[in-house]
Amino acid sequence: MLTLLAIRNIVLIEALDLSFGDGLGVLTGETGAGKSILLDALGLVLGARADSGLVRSGADQASVVATFEFDRLPAAIHTLLVEAEFDLELGEPLIIKRRIKADGGSKAFINDQPVGAALLRELGAMLVELHGQHDDRGLVNPRGHRLLLDRFARADAAGLAAAWNTWRDALSELAAARAAIAQAAADQDLLVAYLAELAALAPVEGEEADLAEARAAMQKGERLSGDLEELRKLWAGSDSALASLRSAGRRLDRIAAEHPLLAEALAALDRSVIEASEAEEKLERAAEALTHDPVRLDLIETRLFELRAAARKHQCQVDDLPHTMRSMRSALDAIEGGEANVGVLEQAAVAAGSAYRTQAEALSKARSEAALRLDMAVADELAPLKLDAARFRTAVTRLPQEQWGAAGIDRVEFLISTNPGADFAPLNKIASGGELSRFILALKVALAEQGGAATIIFDEIDRGVGGAVASAIGERLARLAGQGTGGGGQLLAVTHSPQVAARGGTHYVIAKSSQGTVTRTSVHLLDSAGRQEEIARMLSGAEVTPEARAQANRLLERV
Repeated sequence: MLTLLAIRNIVLIEALDLSFGDGLGVLTGETGAGKSILLDALGLVLGARADSGLVRSGADQASVVATFEFDRLPAAIHTLLVEAEFDLELGEPLIIKRRIKADGGSKAFINDQPVGAALLRELGAMLVELHGQHDDRGLVNPRGHRLLLDRFARADAAGLAAAWNTWRDALSELAAARAAIAQAAADQDLLVAYLAELAALAPVEGEEADLAEARAAMQKGERLSGDLEELRKLWAGSDSALASLRSAGRRLDRIAAEHPLLAEALAALDRSVIEASEAEEKLERAAEALTHDPVRLDLIETRLFELRAAARKHQCQVDDLPHTMRSMRSALDAIEGGEANVGVLEQAAVAAGSAYRTQAEALSKARSEAALRLDMAVADELAPLKLDAARFRTAVTRLPQEQWGAAGIDRVEFLISTNPGADFAPLNKIASGGELSRFILALKVALAEQGGAATIIFDEIDRGVGGAVASAIGERLARLAGQGTGGGGQLLAVTHSPQVAARGGTHYVIAKSSQGTVTRTSVHLLDSAGRQEEIARMLSGAEVTPEARAQANRLLERV
């Protein structure tokens, strides 16, 4: 529910703070006083396009703040804000602020958190429902008619959506299985040939790295073979360095006891022999590891090239070739066992489709029955609204199967005929501005229990009518707002009709005043005396007469 609207520097409004409550609130004032400015300001916080032309002349920026009682908002709004990661607790108000700069640009905030225009528009449509002379949204838009009828019918459309998703998933799984089998069958001969090639090759995971390492070692041996041979000659034979060291050690051992220094020399020589022996061993092992075997190198390179050629052919890494073989075997197995699996999936798809059709047919029947009840409920409202010759019909038509979906198998549209014998057509194609607003009111009354936006605004719904029709409009607006019934709804009506104004639980008057070259629009909440005077003005015109005041009293007493 809208509780506060604070406007700063919007066109003719310099500063305005308005409080709102339950029930029917009416806004009146002379033509040109600025009622449209008030609605434009409210539209800004509901996601309307920001126009810098709305900024009051001489001001740097304009702002509008709307406060809503969060605890009493529809559950869908709570869900939307939670999904958008707004953390609002019960008891907190929902505060939306929109700021526009005179040089262009605007910002929007929800409880001081910045918010994008798309979310603001989506939230605004849930918060406030505006119906005016040229309404092309809400009840006029056929896209929402099916949902409204389902609410009126109290139908379980959510269960049907689940059945639709189950059927769609089953069909997708079946189509994927059939496509896989068809593809495998088309490639069967090629798969057999490929698998035979790979089976003959017998790739092993990790084999490429081992072969590459052995190949690199043998190639190094080829390069180092000359050096290794020279080293072998130095270390081998009776005249090698190691043989000389050993010979020297034997001679020194015979005389080492003659002097301590000779013993130390022998020890050092023994260490040298040990180190030289270790070097000799490592050289022998290196020579063995780096042995250049042209035949073995050719075998290694042939194997490595075959593996890499197979990997390129199958567009994978060499280590993935064993996995590729397993995939090919699985594909061939699928050709043999796939038909049985397809049969199971076909049965599941048929069962899911049957379940969906059963629920969709039941929902379609409920819609058709509810459409008749809705048509009768709207028809009861038309005559008092001076729409005696008009007829209303809720058209429930079957969609072609390719257009079935989560919402069912029906197209739902509200149609009207304004003259006897005339064909039915969409609301906005036939009705004039005044007729359209009254049709919408009749629909809203018929659908009153089905909910909608938190706040409903009717802009000059009574244009062009008076007397009993205006009184009927006022009575229905009050009923729709729950006036006097404890319903606690909130409805605001911009009106020129005293009969409608008299029905308001709260009454605001919009006035324009000029001081020199400065013009301002102001809005005031009227007390009982003020209401009487304003309704009398609406009855009599420029000069308020005693008869007009008496008539105003009678209107106020009657409600």
